Amino acid sequence: MKREIKKYLYDIKVSIDSIFEYLGDERNFFEYQNNKLLRRAVEREIEIIGEATNRILKIDSNINIENSRQIVDTRNWVIHGYDKVDNVVIWGIITKHLPKLKAEVEELLLN
Repeated sequence: MKREIKKYLYDIKVSIDSIFEYLGDERNFFEYQNNKLLRRAVEREIEIIGEATNRILKIDSNINIENSRQIVDTRNWVIHGYDKVDNVVIWGIITKHLPKLKAEVEELLLN
């Protein structure tokens, strides 16, 4: 695997770890929803995850990241549709998709 791809995979892992760190072990939706600073920090990390995924796909479109297109689309939505970001949708991404993405990225980093 190209070194550049590994760097972007590492960036994705760091961003996911950061989101989980920001939210703490309890991951309380109401705290997230009512904390503008926390929401903005999470949104920024999602932007980084999407951009790094996009860069990986430009180098190797066959890289095995499930839902890679949706990851990039989410990044675009957060950036370009910043006024329409839905906290419930972001929370679903955090709780349902990021743990799986983290496992995929960690597996790819081992190769």
